[in-house]
Amino acid sequence: MTFSFPLCGFPLTFRADGFRILYSVIALFMWGMSALFSPRYFRGHGHTGRYACFTAVTFLATVGVFLSDDLFCTFIFFEIMSLSSYPWVVQEETREALRAGQTYLAVAILGGMVTLMGMFLMWRMTGTLSFGGLRNYAAEAGNPAALYLPGALIFFGFAAKAGVFPLHIWLPKAHPVAPAPASALLSGILTKGGVFGILVVSCNLFAGDPGWGNFLLLLAMITMVLGAAMAVFSVDLKRTLACSSMSQIGFILTGVAMTVLLGEESGTAIRGTVLHMVNHSLLKLDLFLCAGAVYMNTHSLDLNTIRGFGRGKPFLHFCFAMGYLGIIGMPLFNGFLSKSLLHEAILEQYAENGAWVYKAAEILFLFSGGLTAAYMTKLYICIFHQKNKDAKLQQKYNGMTRYLSPASAVALGLSASVLPVLGMLPDLTAGRLADKAAPFLGGVSSQPVIHWFSGENIKGALISLAIGAAGYCLIRKFLMKEDRYVNRWPAWLDLEDRVYRPLAERVLPAVGLLIGRAADRLIDNPFCMKLLPAGITAITRGLEHAVENRLCTKTVPACVTGITRALDKASDTAMVALRRTLFRREKKADRALSASDHIRLMAGNAMNRSDAAMDALFHEKEYKGRRKDHVARLFALKEETYKANRYISRSVSYGLLLLALGLCAALIWLIVNR
Repeated sequence: MTFSFPLCGFPLTFRADGFRILYSVIALFMWGMSALFSPRYFRGHGHTGRYACFTAVTFLATVGVFLSDDLFCTFIFFEIMSLSSYPWVVQEETREALRAGQTYLAVAILGGMVTLMGMFLMWRMTGTLSFGGLRNYAAEAGNPAALYLPGALIFFGFAAKAGVFPLHIWLPKAHPVAPAPASALLSGILTKGGVFGILVVSCNLFAGDPGWGNFLLLLAMITMVLGAAMAVFSVDLKRTLACSSMSQIGFILTGVAMTVLLGEESGTAIRGTVLHMVNHSLLKLDLFLCAGAVYMNTHSLDLNTIRGFGRGKPFLHFCFAMGYLGIIGMPLFNGFLSKSLLHEAILEQYAENGAWVYKAAEILFLFSGGLTAAYMTKLYICIFHQKNKDAKLQQKYNGMTRYLSPASAVALGLSASVLPVLGMLPDLTAGRLADKAAPFLGGVSSQPVIHWFSGENIKGALISLAIGAAGYCLIRKFLMKEDRYVNRWPAWLDLEDRVYRPLAERVLPAVGLLIGRAADRLIDNPFCMKLLPAGITAITRGLEHAVENRLCTKTVPACVTGITRALDKASDTAMVALRRTLFRREKKADRALSASDHIRLMAGNAMNRSDAAMDALFHEKEYKGRRKDHVARLFALKEETYKANRYISRSVSYGLLLLALGLCAALIWLIVNR
């Protein structure tokens, strides 16, 4: 089903098919759960009306992105989505929130401008921005390298929103300061808007191209490992989940890279990519809502403060455990399915190509899965098994039995319950969803039976879990001091503070100053100070002499005056002729009173008598003889209305006459020049 209408000369085209419908439904589900959870979370907070308004706008824009069928439409709704979600980041209006909002907005605007530049180049080269048109052009051109530049520029903006390295800087900053319901949407669904754009560019333009596929794989490996490492070192609950989102985007990008590299044999990679997108959205919805439940009762996200909050809270324990087991890739849970398919895709590429880089990619893939298990185990044990170092605070946590409202509990319970259903019934749920969405990525909707729980898949999962267990032991040994979690992440690895902000605040102004000084010196040289002014002076004097000659001062003005006077007299003559023929004055109308005039006369006299009675009743002598005659007022109003109607009718008639003359002239010109 396709819908299209034009905007600024470009069509806005929408299509509702398998992948688009799937992600529109996921967006609706996530917004619904977030809305159920929000009233209890925002109790006592300000600016809730602003949050609700921009949440609604962001939802509509996000669905517009997922339903779009051309890059122009995607870009329009993508930018609306980016700007309308900015108030989520600055909702609390703290110093940290405003600074994170600056970063978020800067990345969004810079990414949008670069993407727009790439779209201009793409339009110039291909003549189309529709997904189908781009796919056909790439298939006929046969040289995808020619599209690298516009493809990379378009990829830049979408990768910035997805959180791909090195454009990930907003993710670890925005999530900790944003409200938990907003963080769930930022991580779970808005990053998928960026992935959507990456899929459009990669699968339509560069399918089967090794250059583009290896470029994506390199970024995927860095994003995947770096995000997981940052999460291991983090001691903030939501920051850990934010860095985890960055790492999981790396997993998804790995699937996109394998889809490009494997070409026509990419069925496994396509299904792994789609399923990991879906799983990550649902997992982060559950985990961020659990983080929201912790925060709105403890008012803290520091692991040392919230430690032990989940003890004695079986419902929260169950909900967090579903997300925890899913994201670490535990067999029988949804994350295991998608990670196994992605692992199989890497093995297929290695078996087909044999290059060592793909073996290294498999090792990093399993290692990142192990780091995921390590940092999620850290969160799980900290919140639900360890006791707080402050005994009074732990006693307070133990007494919190009504820590969720009924609506919040429903949102959390539904978000968690979906996860094991997808993992335990893959052929009935996850497999069918992947089959329906596969054509969007260039695959086919039918796939041979997938052996979800094969020995190779179980082996890969166990390797990652073993790495995770070893990683957690290292966390306990090296990242805890006196039984307290400490942040040992090196400050010099912060790209924003060490690279981007100094570049924007120091380097670029310095470059601008150098350019300004060079321009200043250029202006001061003899050429700019003497030769150019002399040349300009000579030109102006020549024009002055030309204007002062007899032709310009007398002959041309006389001709122009004669022409304008002739046109003036001709228009006056035409107006007089029209007034004497078509618009001649009508004969004076019969002054006999009509039925409507009798009504006006009776109404005016009644109003006059009413005024006189009121004067006599209230002894308002000062108004006697000073009130206006209502009969005269009513007839004056009639006359004004009559004149106004005549003026309007004459003006309209005159305009229609001129239009008719213009049409006749145009018709004659067409006939003559035929």
